[in-house]
Amino acid sequence: MVSLAALWLPILLSAVIVFVASSIMHMLLPYHRSDYGQLPDEDKALAALRGVGVKPGLYVFPYCTHKDMKSPALVEKQKQGPVGFITVIPSGPPAMPKFLGQWFGFCLVIGFFVAYLTAHTVAPGANYRAVFRVVGTAAFLAYGLGNLSNGIWKGQPWSVTFKEVFDGLIYGLLTAGTFGWLWPR
Repeated sequence: MVSLAALWLPILLSAVIVFVASSIMHMLLPYHRSDYGQLPDEDKALAALRGVGVKPGLYVFPYCTHKDMKSPALVEKQKQGPVGFITVIPSGPPAMPKFLGQWFGFCLVIGFFVAYLTAHTVAPGANYRAVFRVVGTAAFLAYGLGNLSNGIWKGQPWSVTFKEVFDGLIYGLLTAGTFGWLWPR
């Protein structure tokens, strides 16, 4: 078994590599530019939301409890539409340093748990491909497949969901390559 202390470098370096790759993929490559659309008559919609005092949080509309799900009034509201989810964050410019710090922390957490799993399943001195296979699978599960729930439960367009899964595949491969390269011999 490989100790986690021996894997601090691949954990840290894979997080840095994924962080840089995700920055390139989201800021320089064009395929994520169509992920979000603009509300029709945005100024009017935003004024309406401000007018009712929407606070940061997650919202579903039309709102219902489990016992109300089959009520005729709710069914009619759903037929009339729109039906959806809204995530409201605090007002002001996006807190990019905070978000980027959280993303890097998330990458470190994934690296740690991937290292934990791999340390218990791959022997010291294992060849690159053996390490790559385990790390790549675990990292792809963490970075990629978890995004499918957004398409299933949150109504996220499947085109966006599949791009997120693809990104997760790239992050998983980068993580696998880093661990394979730095695996204790």
